Amino acid sequence: MLWKLEWLSEYDARRPLTRTGTNLLGLVKHLAVWEFRYFGEVFGRPAAELPPWPEETGMWAAADEPREHITGWCRRAWAHADATVGALSLDARGHVPWWGGAEVILHRVMLHVITDTQRHAGHAVIVRELIDGVVGLLPGNDNMPPRDQAGWPSAGTRWSRRPRQPEDNPVLRGYTRSLRQTSGDRNVYHIDSHWPPRQAD
Repeated sequence: MLWKLEWLSEYDARRPLTRTGTNLLGLVKHLAVWEFRYFGEVFGRPAAELPPWPEETGMWAAADEPREHITGWCRRAWAHADATVGALSLDARGHVPWWGGAEVILHRVMLHVITDTQRHAGHAVIVRELIDGVVGLLPGNDNMPPRDQAGWPSAGTRWSRRPRQPEDNPVLRGYTRSLRQTSGDRNVYHIDSHWPPRQAD
C-alpha cells in the first residue's frame, strides 16, 4: 500500500477521485485504524497509543494531516499486529464489538484483515493510475501484461466502442431481473431493486 504514495505530491496523495472522497493517503489511514482495532481491542491487547482519529475515518485524509504522521501510524499498526500474532495461538478467542460482540478466533480475524487489505489495495491501484498512470504490483515488478504505452489506450477504446449489453455483466447473465433502457441510449440500463430475480413478464 505505502509504495502507491511514492513520487506523489502532497496534493495528489490527498486528491479525491471518487464521489465519497477516497484518496490514497485516506486508504492507508483507514487500514491503520482498523488493523489496530482488530489486533488490539478484539483480543484484549489495546496498543499503548492509538491513532488520533475517530473509529470511522472514511477513505480520505485532510490537507492538515501530514503524510509522515499517517504512514508512521500505519507502520505502528503493523508492529502491533505482528506482536499479537506472535503472542497468541491461531485459535485464540476474542470478541468483535462492531460485529455485535461476535466471538472469533485469531485465524478468522487474520483472514478478514488480509482480505480487507487486498480489497483496498485494489482501490489504491485504480486511484493511483487515475492520478499519473502508474500501475502495477511493486516498484520494478508491475506484474502487467507486456504492452507498450500506446497499446493500453487502444485496448480501452476498442472496448468502450462496443455497445454494452446486459449479458456483459456476469451477475446479470442468465437472470431475469427487469432491465429497461432509458433516455433512448442503448448503453444505459437500470436494474429494478427487487431480488431474487423474477421471471420476465
